[in-house]
Amino acid sequence: MAKNPNKIKNGSMTATVIIYIILAILALICIYPVWYVIIISFSRPIAARTLDVFLIPKGFYTGSYTQLFKDNQMWVTYGNTLIYASVCVVGMLITSAMAAYPLTSPFLFAKKVWVFFILIPMYFSGGLIPQFIIMSKLGMYNTRWAILVPGVVSMWYIILVRTYFATIPEDLRESARIDGATSNRIFWVIILPLSKPIIVYTALTTFLGPWADYIFVSYFMKDNDQNFTIALGLYQLLDNEHISTYFTTFCAGAVLIAIPITILFIFMQRYYVSGVTGGAVKG
Repeated sequence: MAKNPNKIKNGSMTATVIIYIILAILALICIYPVWYVIIISFSRPIAARTLDVFLIPKGFYTGSYTQLFKDNQMWVTYGNTLIYASVCVVGMLITSAMAAYPLTSPFLFAKKVWVFFILIPMYFSGGLIPQFIIMSKLGMYNTRWAILVPGVVSMWYIILVRTYFATIPEDLRESARIDGATSNRIFWVIILPLSKPIIVYTALTTFLGPWADYIFVSYFMKDNDQNFTIALGLYQLLDNEHISTYFTTFCAGAVLIAIPITILFIFMQRYYVSGVTGGAVKG
């Protein structure tokens, strides 16, 4: 059978060039929206209104950032978001680790039943309407608890952390038990130190939830602006009356929101990647 001379060989220069071109186009599609928000935030409002900004800021202008820094309500929403995110991270780490640890014990009675019981809410969620009704009945609507309570427990993270714990050799626990260690000591001294990647991954993704969420907060915190998050606070700048005036300020706020997450991800990237892969190794 004659070989096709036009066929791209595996590892050939042509294939490499095509792959790099495709990846460069995809990278540009992902990066340009971020870059556009940045240059808009440093452009004059008149340039943004006329859509005259493409690659570089037009009329380099820092007034949008100055306006944000002088706005007391923005600082209130920024502080609220930091509180929500921090409390949710601590709560999520506690509930996920404490619930996941017994699920990896060979001595847990009906372990498969418990795992199945936890898996059900992951696939059959009640949605926002039942959650809204429950929050209203419990008096949490329009309060900080509407964000904090749902944000400190997740069946997804329990299963993910449990899966990572299951990859730790059982021989380590057996050796500790022979030396007289209790289950609590094994958890704090052996399991947690070896689970740093999944802990970092859980912390980062949990922190990102309240920090970037708009839809959930807009439903449960609609009227109390003193409890707004930064995302909801910035959205108030984009109502129909002020969208043309405050769009550059909105973009400046978006840049400020992205800075903490970017810094955290840069410094914890290696733990993040190993946490994702490690949590998916063993079922």
